[in-house]
Amino acid sequence: MIVTVTLNPTLRVEYDAERVIPGTVNRVRRVGYRTGGRGLAVARHLHTFGHEVVAAGLAGGSTGELIRAELARAGIATQFTRIAAESRRLVDIADGTAGVSTGFAEPAPYITTEELGRLAADFLDLLGGATAVVLCGSLPDGMPEEIYGSFVSYAAGAGVPAILEAGGNALLRAADRGPALVIPDQLGADIGDLHVGPEADGTGRPVVIMTGNGVTALTPAGQWRAEPGQGSLDGDAARDALVAGFVPGIALGWSWPDMLRHAVALASSVLPSGEADLGAYEERLGQVAVTGPVGSLAG
Repeated sequence: MIVTVTLNPTLRVEYDAERVIPGTVNRVRRVGYRTGGRGLAVARHLHTFGHEVVAAGLAGGSTGELIRAELARAGIATQFTRIAAESRRLVDIADGTAGVSTGFAEPAPYITTEELGRLAADFLDLLGGATAVVLCGSLPDGMPEEIYGSFVSYAAGAGVPAILEAGGNALLRAADRGPALVIPDQLGADIGDLHVGPEADGTGRPVVIMTGNGVTALTPAGQWRAEPGQGSLDGDAARDALVAGFVPGIALGWSWPDMLRHAVALASSVLPSGEADLGAYEERLGQVAVTGPVGSLAG
């Protein structure tokens, strides 16, 4: 079982209106709901490829119930920790006449100390049956920046590999706790503070960064590079798919070339909706160009 943790999930509420006129009541033709949040997107991709996955994290209020319902409709199991505040929503209003959309993003909910304690207890319970955990996405208000670091330590203590995708202090405070893979959340991120290279045990910390239309993996055995033969790795949807693409390889011990081919082929085959085009994935899997390793970080 793979556990994805989303601490700041979003419910996307999509209004389709024939026309939007400010200052008036505008009739909506259709209403749609979609879950948002990097961890939930990763869970969807893993489920598409047949992996047993549980979406965990925080969810509250009627919005939290809708998030659970949308994931259940997609066949994804959930074990969210309940919070008192309402989970955030992103309302997107499409103007059919003008052909433009306007979005309204609600603030993240505040997380109390008591809720944080229950979250940690729930996460520890999930580790008992986990083959890998994925920690990614933004943090809600009131959440300490070292939360990912604590969760990585819990996972390492349980012998469960953790894939970490984050940025800023949340990344830096977790990267030295023993994650199996680190993916900075910015293109071409400066990884100088992540101390990639030989550790005391001679291993090191694999780090994957997106640069250009491809990815570079810095590993103790050297540097790998992978680029898609077709498609692009631009955009949040491609990034979500890329993170998901590394998870089975980390959990099952694939080689770096196999992990890179799977992750890049998946990332380059996502549709604008965020779903993977499985036909395109199969076609592009054999087109991914993988080179390396160059040098040795442990030597």
